[in-house]
Amino acid sequence: MGRMGLSFGRVPDEALLTGLTTGDPELAVAFVRRFQSTVHGVALAVLGDAQLAEDVAQQTFERAWRHAQMFDSRRGSVRAWLTTIAHNLAIDAVRARRARPVAPEDLDALLGSMTETPERRALADDNAERVRRAVAELPREQARALVMAGIYGMTAWEVAEAEHIPLGTAKTRIRTGTRKVRALLETEERR
Repeated sequence: MGRMGLSFGRVPDEALLTGLTTGDPELAVAFVRRFQSTVHGVALAVLGDAQLAEDVAQQTFERAWRHAQMFDSRRGSVRAWLTTIAHNLAIDAVRARRARPVAPEDLDALLGSMTETPERRALADDNAERVRRAVAELPREQARALVMAGIYGMTAWEVAEAEHIPLGTAKTRIRTGTRKVRALLETEERR
């Protein structure tokens, strides 16, 4: 419940973000409650570690609070902005622990699995679903390289090592996959 018994459920995301910058405790709590499962789900999907995902989620909200004045609604939604922050922080955490979040030989099963999980629900907004569909249309080798680089934060060199391919081939697969996904998304937007 908000001030004077009013619910913050209908308050736009941008207004809650503005309230976060003003230090309003009720708006800050409403902001965190609205996005906490999404942010935690993104971190958990990348990290595979619930405790570390909680830490990343907290860091995400701290960063959102510190940089809220930099948010530009012309570049995307508050949800997309927060999930990008969470994803980047999670990738940083993966790199810091220098552990592979998933074995490359298990990536085919991961790409093909379509089970409903909390992580999938957290990422189920329209944009994430559109990207998943576009990646699914790629040839398997390009999809693997793109997911390794884009989701798991592996460098082209790490992709080449994991896939036992030349560095140039890894770079080409990542670049070509990215271009195809971008083209598919642009085509879908025009429809």
